[in-house]
Amino acid sequence: MKKYTFGIVGGGMIAQRHAQAIQQIEQARLGAIYARNPIKARQLGETFGCAAYSDLQEMLADDTIDIVTIATPSGAHLEPTIAAAKAKKHIICEKPMEVTPTRIQQMIDVAKEEGVLLSGIFNRRFNPAVEHLKKAVEAGRFGTLALCDAQIKWYRTQEYYDSGKWRGTMALDGGGALMNQGIHTIDLLQYLVGKVKRLSASMALLTHENIEVEDTAVAILEFENGARGVIQGSTSCWSSTGHPAEIQLCGSHGSAFLTDETFRVWDFKGTHEQDAFVQQNLMKSTEKGLGANDPNAINVIGHIRNFENVIQALDTGETPLISGEEAMQSVRLITAIYESANNNGTWVELVEGK
Repeated sequence: MKKYTFGIVGGGMIAQRHAQAIQQIEQARLGAIYARNPIKARQLGETFGCAAYSDLQEMLADDTIDIVTIATPSGAHLEPTIAAAKAKKHIICEKPMEVTPTRIQQMIDVAKEEGVLLSGIFNRRFNPAVEHLKKAVEAGRFGTLALCDAQIKWYRTQEYYDSGKWRGTMALDGGGALMNQGIHTIDLLQYLVGKVKRLSASMALLTHENIEVEDTAVAILEFENGARGVIQGSTSCWSSTGHPAEIQLCGSHGSAFLTDETFRVWDFKGTHEQDAFVQQNLMKSTEKGLGANDPNAINVIGHIRNFENVIQALDTGETPLISGEEAMQSVRLITAIYESANNNGTWVELVEGK
């Protein structure tokens, strides 16, 4: 089997998480890291035992690099993606893929033009609990879906936003509690339930200062399949342990509440062979929210699985689970929420390609 050499674009915490994940994949090796600051680049190269660059074009000129992962601030994903695609590198880009659907479409188009693979990162999709929940939905075990909700009641300090000039800006963060922290759970909600037809939303900046984005938001959803739902997202919900992110799916024949990586509720009218596995392995008590108070607490297991899925797609010629088009869906939904909230909760219809 082919072994793929990775290059990483970015010098922050997420870039380091990418490096840690790549080094645990049998079919991967970490070839290089690019960081704009030469000192930071050299430090990362020494830490991870790879080449270090402070000139992106120099890294992209390395013919041994097959795949580039993008771990820059959210609103700075487009430019390195274009550069990597033109250098004929496959690309894996952190969430959100970019801060508007238009910019994501540019990324999709350039990857297609250059004949390279473009994939996003939504590492929570690869959790075993999510896989079981997806199977239950596809098997019709919920009957008619009625209420489908996402709750992200997290906490970030003012120091978190003050720690980087890009944090809390629309240009580079693209949004706040929804676009940055809540997007993983919002992606899962759409992945499991289907696309949203229309929505009405409200948002506010309640507990932080000197940022351009929301720290609290609520949206009422109408899905294309007829189900209703609510998204609640915040970085203003203090807790000593951090509240787990939760997805609640309820229908005429069953209910399941996914709490981070395990279930709080798994209850259906009919029994199924998957129930025994879920009850024995995935009904664990979640006392501490995964990344709810501290982004550094998030593990790299999901990233490993995400990267392995891309490698499998390259080996087989299949489409990765999180294609550019898939990665766009959550950004399209969140930007529609912002549009509604900025217009006093006016109902916004989600139109393909908007």
